[in-house]
Amino acid sequence: MNRKIGIYSSIINVCAVAGFAVCLLFGFTFGSYLASMFIAYSFVPMVCAFAAKGKPETKTAGNVSMMFAGMYAVFILLVYFTQITTLRNENLTEQAAALLDYSAFGWFFNLNLLGYGLMSLSTFFAGMTIDVKSKADKALKYLLMIHGVFAVTCFVMPILGVFADMQGADLVGTAILAFWCIYFIPVGALSFKYFREGECPCQNK
Repeated sequence: MNRKIGIYSSIINVCAVAGFAVCLLFGFTFGSYLASMFIAYSFVPMVCAFAAKGKPETKTAGNVSMMFAGMYAVFILLVYFTQITTLRNENLTEQAAALLDYSAFGWFFNLNLLGYGLMSLSTFFAGMTIDVKSKADKALKYLLMIHGVFAVTCFVMPILGVFADMQGADLVGTAILAFWCIYFIPVGALSFKYFREGECPCQNK
């Protein structure tokens, strides 16, 4: 069961990230928000499968990874569910819209960056659980751990107000998200390979 959850969640994750990239490319905002929610839905079980598959000595890293993944999902789902419900369906005051509208680079945009910072920390610790048995496993381990570097920028940029004071911030933000999609699709694909070719230790007991 652990193996199947890892396989299916990694497939959904790849599809969700790819769908997010397509929606981003064509400016379909609602679709990109919805895809982001499915990235979160699939990421949490995928990380849990990494933790289950890891060796006993990586148990702490796996637990930490799951905790950060859970926190990431809460922030991301809060932000994007608000975008496709409250912001889309209700008549908000100008001040409320400025706070809740993700595209306004305000409070919810900063919460979104915080969420992705937590996701980055989760992947860093998930990388520690990878039992390297092939070049693909090694690539997956490095991609997960290097992704942890994004945590620093996700925490620092909102504090410095980088996007609030930047000219053409929307274009810069789109470019960053496009780069992230190109980076993260291989993570999901290699995760699928990792779960498909191996077995969780608990299956052998």
